[in-house]
Amino acid sequence: MEELAVGTRVDHPRYGEGIVSKNKITSYEIFFERGGKMEITKRNEDLEVIEAPEEKPKNSLTLNEVEKVLRFVLEEQSALQEIVPLGEKWMGGNMLLQPANLSLKPKEIPIENFFHKIVMLRDRLRVLEQNINSHPVLTDEEKVNMQQYITRIYGSLTTFNILFADKDHYFVGAKS
Repeated sequence: MEELAVGTRVDHPRYGEGIVSKNKITSYEIFFERGGKMEITKRNEDLEVIEAPEEKPKNSLTLNEVEKVLRFVLEEQSALQEIVPLGEKWMGGNMLLQPANLSLKPKEIPIENFFHKIVMLRDRLRVLEQNINSHPVLTDEEKVNMQQYITRIYGSLTTFNILFADKDHYFVGAKS
């Protein structure tokens, strides 16, 4: 069934005629003659369109339009994380942290969990870079200084490059 706009007149076998008053993401709010205000899921096949408004209201969005906007915002804010593969030789492996004091227990961590934390750190540094570069108050000199500091942070993280499957995902510090 095609997306129904606010103002569409519909007929339902149980509730009679009604008018769509709200177009929500997964349902319609409809005022029916016999049932009053009801929320009907968009998958309901009992609705029959009697009369559609001539023009879709300007402030009404389809589910596809909402999804496009959300995807754009999430990509802009780097909330949609890129899938970064762990090197095959590390799959299923564990990292053992052995204290110098042998009376203390060692800590064992699945490498996948540690790797996930490293990737999250990298993603957050990228968001920080974007925020610095688009900051409306910082001067260009301040932005460059902060960017150089972040580059040095990346350089400190190059040790973890051995975990990545693909060199395109490596940390890269200042190049000399």
